[in-house]
Amino acid sequence: MAAIARFQFLQPYPISKPSVFFSKFLQSSPSFSSFSSVKPCRIHFRKFSVTSPLCSSSGSIPECPESSESSTSIVGDLLDYLNESWTQFHATAEAKRQLIAAGFHLLKENEKWDLQPGGRYFFTRNMSSLVAFAIGKKYSIGNGFHVIAAHTDSPCLKLKPKSASTKSGYLMVNVQTYGGGLWHTWFDRDLSVAGRVILRADDGSFLHRLVKITRPLLRVPTLAIHLNRTVNQDGFKPNLETHLIPLLATKTENATADSTEKSNVSSSKDVHHQLLLKILSDELSCKIEDIVSVELNICDTQPSCLGGANNEFIFSGRLDNLASSFCGLRAIVDSCALPEDLSNENSIRMIALFDNEEFPIYLSMRSNSIKTLGWFRFMPRSWCANYV
Repeated sequence: MAAIARFQFLQPYPISKPSVFFSKFLQSSPSFSSFSSVKPCRIHFRKFSVTSPLCSSSGSIPECPESSESSTSIVGDLLDYLNESWTQFHATAEAKRQLIAAGFHLLKENEKWDLQPGGRYFFTRNMSSLVAFAIGKKYSIGNGFHVIAAHTDSPCLKLKPKSASTKSGYLMVNVQTYGGGLWHTWFDRDLSVAGRVILRADDGSFLHRLVKITRPLLRVPTLAIHLNRTVNQDGFKPNLETHLIPLLATKTENATADSTEKSNVSSSKDVHHQLLLKILSDELSCKIEDIVSVELNICDTQPSCLGGANNEFIFSGRLDNLASSFCGLRAIVDSCALPEDLSNENSIRMIALFDNEEFPIYLSMRSNSIKTLGWFRFMPRSWCANYV
């Protein structure tokens, strides 16, 4: 879930580029429990307050007028964010779009940062995680950070590296569970795929493209009651390896002939159904042979919406933790929308949207703790480059 904290380091650090620092830091800390190379820091966790929001470390914060119009706008924006953010990649892309529209400057980790007082910045990593921060005009080294942390990933089904499967005349898609999900709720739903596709360009380089198939494409059916008479007494206990396999299509004669012709030919495309790759290529307006690799989630096509007799409920998947991601994103955008919003601020306001909270064993981004400490140390060093 989300977390709010205040971090304050005891001393500034030497100057270097982000990529240089991160590579050295990760090499010296190969595990979560080993922090021998990290200098001491003082961490103060802030308690939630019902009197005023945690937006600034200086001065009083005027109360924002509440109205039905503003509440309706926030709810509508949340629904739009949920409907756009089918995967961690789409959630990060939508956050990036909103930050750029709000005037935040995109940084690159392999370049030198020129941070200015009153500046608003953000950067992304792996297209799936994001950090945005705003520097108070009265900030000085050691004043610390105000941080809201959340994550962009949610429990879901992911395509296996080799997803193509055929059984009893049906094309099926092998999937694996990701995170702590209620897997019985994925049965009998209109499902589809979304995520990231790596394409080969004409010049031989690789491109990363996001894809989202909005129409129902897959389904995980349950057995008819005639074939499982005791399910209501014994309970529904599916085998996640054999029962939780979505159906894609019936196996056609053309597909059988194609598979026979290619039985002696080894190809990277054999790991996924040609029919699925054809759907992806049509959506991306590319050729099937241009698709190098895919990283796809199984998603529910039912859109997020309001429900209840008085529209008081939000019916949606992925609320863990996109609701907190949206709140953090909205907080940093609204709290520094005007130039004077940072005039009396003496700290750094930050949101950190991670991408691997649901399944920490996926170490593509390393430990969230290691990554966060790296950012906290680099920002003051970039500040020192201009003012020390």
